[in-house]
Amino acid sequence: MAPTDPVDQDPLDEPLGTPDPPDPTRQSLWRPLRLLQASMDADIARIYSERLTEGPKSSFVMELLRLHADGPMTIAELAESVQRTHSALSQKVAAMRTAGWVETVVGDDARTRRVTLTDKARRVVDRLAAEWRATEAAIADLEAEIPYPLSRVVGDIEQALERKSFHDRIAEKLARDPAWG
Repeated sequence: MAPTDPVDQDPLDEPLGTPDPPDPTRQSLWRPLRLLQASMDADIARIYSERLTEGPKSSFVMELLRLHADGPMTIAELAESVQRTHSALSQKVAAMRTAGWVETVVGDDARTRRVTLTDKARRVVDRLAAEWRATEAAIADLEAEIPYPLSRVVGDIEQALERKSFHDRIAEKLARDPAWG
């Protein structure tokens, strides 16, 4: 029985000789999820612009809250704490420092630097925590309205990827695609 849902179809299961679409990026199963998250992130940013005259970018909030809760950290410690790469966090810390949300100070030895909140950040951190709690509550409300919550989807995907990694799944498809060579 042939799959009837396009999500169930594997384009590599089509017979050889079927012409490829001119631009494969016009079909994406994940783009709607990225667009949904971007829309929700924009709404969070809108809350900040409406309520905080001098608020941080919403993408800074997790790190600011973590520094508030756990105190000064090296970039490596902060990166591990928020599950980001050292490189990504180094760039983010530089942007937060430029915007006046954090500063770096000499650590326990002269070779390390610790990231710490500025007074500007300390003045808004309680409001940032309130927004975080409100956002999580709003997400819980949304999940209660839908038949299959996103948090369950993520857990199910993680379990499936434990059985076979995304890398291995892509590599299998590429091995069957003559264009990959």
